[in-house]
Amino acid sequence: MGIEQKEIRTLSILIPAYNEENTIQTILGKIRDTALPKGVGKEIIVVDDHSIDSTGAKIKEFRDSNPDVCLKYTRHEVNSGKGSAVRTAISLSTGDIIIIQDADLEYDPADYNLLLPYLLSGEYKVVYGSRFLYKENRHSYLRFYWRGQLVSWVAGVLYSQKLTDEPTCYKMFDAALLKSIPLVCTGFEFCPEVTAKVSKLGYKIKEVPIHYYPRSIEDGKKIKWYDGVEAIWTLLRYRF
Repeated sequence: MGIEQKEIRTLSILIPAYNEENTIQTILGKIRDTALPKGVGKEIIVVDDHSIDSTGAKIKEFRDSNPDVCLKYTRHEVNSGKGSAVRTAISLSTGDIIIIQDADLEYDPADYNLLLPYLLSGEYKVVYGSRFLYKENRHSYLRFYWRGQLVSWVAGVLYSQKLTDEPTCYKMFDAALLKSIPLVCTGFEFCPEVTAKVSKLGYKIKEVPIHYYPRSIEDGKKIKWYDGVEAIWTLLRYRF
């Protein structure tokens, strides 16, 4: 790709978690085992959004058995939503690059390496991993697929971005930029809010293909149909 790396960097991996006792240790293990480019370290920040299962205990167990892993853990006293958990994690991060990582197993941490070069080079400040650019990916529900396509199209039209997957979890940012943006989201509207605000600041979003392993509603998928409506409303609200 011809992209040269700059000085030693730290990637902050932000994990909002709610009732993910079945997957949290597995995703933490995958992150631990993911080798990043030379000179790039990892900082994992897990925000437990007041889970009512054993998510918190599983996180502490993993941390205790992996003392060499840089893992910060905090718990919300009240269930406040994914956006609130992400904002808490941002405030606790110390790295100079940030990525959002869901606590389930739909996304592969090995794909950090597909996004990182564009941040490390300084060529881009915002990079999204697109599930739709990797044609081999499957999708659990057609309604989720078409809703994602609609939200991406609306974002592209309103903010002059070329996006195929605006709702993707894998959003990677220059940390200083992300921390400079006043976010107010509480739920899944984190995605459209941050897309709208970085776009209004004039930053072009780079997309790269990533792998995707969708889970079903029975497996714990939490997003609902009305979250798509909220996403479009959020995009419209910040545009006008």
